[in-house]
Amino acid sequence: MKIGFLIVLLALSSAGAADRPNILWITAEDYSADWLGCYGNKLAKTPRIDALAAHGVLFTHAYSNAPVCAVARSTILNGAYAPTQGTQHMRSRKPIPSEYKHYVSYLRTMGYYCTNQGKTDYNFTINDRSIWDQGSYKDRPDRKPFFAIINLGMTHESSLFPRKIAHNRKRGLIPKTPRISPEKVIVPPYLPDLPEIRHDIAVYHDNVTAMDRQVGELIDELQQQGLAEDTIIFHYSDHGGILPRGKRYLTDTGVRVSMIVYFPKKWQHLSPFKPGQRVSEPVSFVDLAPTLLSLLGIEKPEQMQGRAFLGSKRDAPQKGEMEFLYANRFDEIYGMRRGLTDGRWKYIRRFTPQLPAAPYSFYQFGQAGWQAWEKAWKESKLSPYFQTIWQPDQVVEELYDTQSDPWETKNLAQEPTYRKRTSSMRAALRATMVKTRDTGLIPEGMWAELAPGKPIADYLTNRKATLEQLVELAFLASSRKTQNIDLFRQQLASPDPLTRYWAAHGCVVLGRKASSARPELTKRLSDPSSVVRTTAAYALGRIGYREQGIQALIAELGKTHEEFAQLTTLNALIQLKAFDQIPKSLLSHIVKTSKKQNYARRCIERYQKR
Repeated sequence: MKIGFLIVLLALSSAGAADRPNILWITAEDYSADWLGCYGNKLAKTPRIDALAAHGVLFTHAYSNAPVCAVARSTILNGAYAPTQGTQHMRSRKPIPSEYKHYVSYLRTMGYYCTNQGKTDYNFTINDRSIWDQGSYKDRPDRKPFFAIINLGMTHESSLFPRKIAHNRKRGLIPKTPRISPEKVIVPPYLPDLPEIRHDIAVYHDNVTAMDRQVGELIDELQQQGLAEDTIIFHYSDHGGILPRGKRYLTDTGVRVSMIVYFPKKWQHLSPFKPGQRVSEPVSFVDLAPTLLSLLGIEKPEQMQGRAFLGSKRDAPQKGEMEFLYANRFDEIYGMRRGLTDGRWKYIRRFTPQLPAAPYSFYQFGQAGWQAWEKAWKESKLSPYFQTIWQPDQVVEELYDTQSDPWETKNLAQEPTYRKRTSSMRAALRATMVKTRDTGLIPEGMWAELAPGKPIADYLTNRKATLEQLVELAFLASSRKTQNIDLFRQQLASPDPLTRYWAAHGCVVLGRKASSARPELTKRLSDPSSVVRTTAAYALGRIGYREQGIQALIAELGKTHEEFAQLTTLNALIQLKAFDQIPKSLLSHIVKTSKKQNYARRCIERYQKR
């Protein structure tokens, strides 16, 4: 198989020599690197991707900066972190600063025909399709060089929904009986050993094999067009997944992706690595745009935040370089997390540690495995480790050594031996959030108040003089340390709405330990900002004044009409287990008066179904 593959890709192109390479990105959805044979999965059946890796360059530590598609794609398209742009919330479609220029525009200046067959989903205000030439690379005029993306959906999260499994079997895409018996699959230690999870693992192996066939067909088609010798091929997954605690999580199961790049002989001078080499230097999606430009000899534009890891403008990694990871709202559920990894050490910080670690979306419950895990939790049939993910008041910090603990099951953050490393990575994350101007510091429900119709990133840039103090306050508010309560009580009277928000949020995180802040929180129920009012009410509900907080939240839900302010209030009521106290007439009014894609509406509809 490998020899045949090499013959195919080294065949002479009938199109003749080109002075610029074609570039083909074959992407696939929702699978982490550990599903492939070339990444060490002994049960995998992925011969075409494995062969691509055998004759290409395999990056062992490649990361999607965000563990969900639209946020990850905004990072790729503009070569900038989503929290810097203001695109970190799933399908938020807000404006971004004019300085961000997508990589396709640079390729066009080089005469490239640029196509995208499949998903766009760029998560900001833009006509996604207007970026691209229509059709496929085969439709290009005048034998122009091409850049093409072909996105494969065979491995998407929904492929484990029962109806989709039946559909794929009926079409013959996967076998009617799994290739691997569920009894023989390997259940990773971060998952409970439940029959439904075993079944999902077995089926997903079949999905990955089907995707592998599709990758092979695309490579064969390239050869049939006589373009193999002139085309650099990338294969990567758009983020991790697909099992529970994969997609939407900053563990490697959610963010570590496949990244394989094949250079035909003609273009091997653009790679500093040899064919078949496994490269351990960390790379991430923010690096893809500058790398693409580097392959064409273009210097990285100033606004791009990644580094070129291939091509004539390659920028070698700096000592101690770490990849920035982020998670915020995924669909209807908020949960701000940030992380860093150098390929071995992983640091994750929760800025909303009062929340459970599951769910981060209601969509995931289309999978039998997620349903079974939740059911077993409700019935108290799990060991404490597997119960914990569903419980509120999670740990604030996590530190993992992914070399000795690849499934990230042993949190080292509180162990004295690792205190220095935890401290240094905490400081590095704080500095990264300042440097990147992390707009996650501003709750989404405040964006319309603070920057109506304008990029929220511009608002944060305009107050850069106070950015470091704001980051520090966010760290204090999420730290769950009782010595901060006096500071929070004082800052609840600040003239700055973001300071008031984080002070109130600090009380939320502290829970009953912040009961002394009741007078200041009660005053904030009449705050000018809806999100501050909501957060103060949520805090009252958590510090021991449950009914006062719930009634204030219900009143707020009927008062505000901005989608994400409403969603913030709904999230608070759900966490206080008070959704059933919301008047049905109020819920009906929100649903009837909201657009179909409104997330507050979707939250109500999906939660009611559950």
